[in-house]
Amino acid sequence: MTIPRHKKTFVAAFAALTLPVAAAYAQPATAAAPLPCPAPARTKPTVVMVHGAWAGTSSWDGEADALRRAGYVVRAIGNPLRDLTSDAATVADFLKTIRGPIVLVGHSYGGSVITNAAAGVPAVKALVYVDAAAPDVGETTGQLSGSKSALNANPGTLYDAVPYAGAPQGADDLYLKQEPFARSFGSDLPQKTAERLWAAQRAASTSAFMTPSKAAAWKTIPSWYFISTGDRIITPDSQRKMAKRARSKVTTFAGGSHLTLISHPDAVTAVIGAAVCSVR
Repeated sequence: MTIPRHKKTFVAAFAALTLPVAAAYAQPATAAAPLPCPAPARTKPTVVMVHGAWAGTSSWDGEADALRRAGYVVRAIGNPLRDLTSDAATVADFLKTIRGPIVLVGHSYGGSVITNAAAGVPAVKALVYVDAAAPDVGETTGQLSGSKSALNANPGTLYDAVPYAGAPQGADDLYLKQEPFARSFGSDLPQKTAERLWAAQRAASTSAFMTPSKAAAWKTIPSWYFISTGDRIITPDSQRKMAKRARSKVTTFAGGSHLTLISHPDAVTAVIGAAVCSVR
């Protein structure tokens, strides 16, 4: 389905939710699934959110606040942003401490992390990709941005590269420069907000983007995909291809940016709500 760019209230966002069939990446939506869920699970799932590169746990604040108001336990956890294998292991270890079902949500590179972390964790009942990568086994996150991604520009114009202790040979911490951060990463945010987020960004190691995925949890776990048509980091075309092969239930947001989770948290929360309501 397509969500208009104008801001909706939390309740209206959930009223607009749909539960399309697996092939709905090309279909209009037909059925609503508001929170509270029409058929709530016996045990409410915990929602665990994993941020991506150049972001942090606070990028989920809007979604986390709304879901908590709806009565759910929400955890936005730190992503080390070092290496896909070790990052996923860190998240998987955290998931194993949670009792009951889990809805696991990932943004951007965080999508690669949840794809690996959920493998072998039976408590994870749903995956939600938010403008994210969803690699298959052997693929790297860097391969999935899309041919028209802003990340294909000269690295010298995109990043400030900084050495870090214990880095693998040839690896650096990458910080997005201010101009591409505002122009391509958070292009629909007010200038002052983009400046604040740029100044507070978490650096990501080059290793994080170059590590091949060891698992593809979307092959066995139901998934939802939120795609912003204004995303210039992981292009909508690339996301649609990943969503199609994962047989995800897709929501297309008209406009936005790679940080729609910050600019329009109500729309993203609605998709998370659909995944929450799927848990029985």
